[in-house]
Amino acid sequence: MSVQKEKIFAEGFSFKKRENSPDWIIGNQAIKVDEAIAFLQANQKKGWVNIDIKQSQKGTYYCELDTWEATPRTETPPAPAVNTKAEADLPF
Repeated sequence: MSVQKEKIFAEGFSFKKRENSPDWIIGNQAIKVDEAIAFLQANQKKGWVNIDIKQSQKGTYYCELDTWEATPRTETPPAPAVNTKAEADLPF
C-alpha cells in the first residue's frame, strides 16, 4: 500500500496542449525564468529535476515534481547448495 504524497507543482512551468496543431506538435511549454530557476535549485538532486506533465480530472494540464526515488536493494546471501539423497545416489 503506497502513501499518497502531497503534490508539488513545478513553479514557473506551464504546459498547454495544442488541439489544432500537426500530429508531431503536442503542446507548448512556457517557463517563467525567475520562478523556474528558484524551483529547480530548491528541488535538484545530483544536478537533475524530474517534472511530470499530468492531466487533471477537469482536463487541464499541469507540471508536477516527480519525487519518486528508487529504494536501495538489500543484499541477500546466495542460497546454500542442497545435496539431496537422490543426487548422491546417481550412478554418474
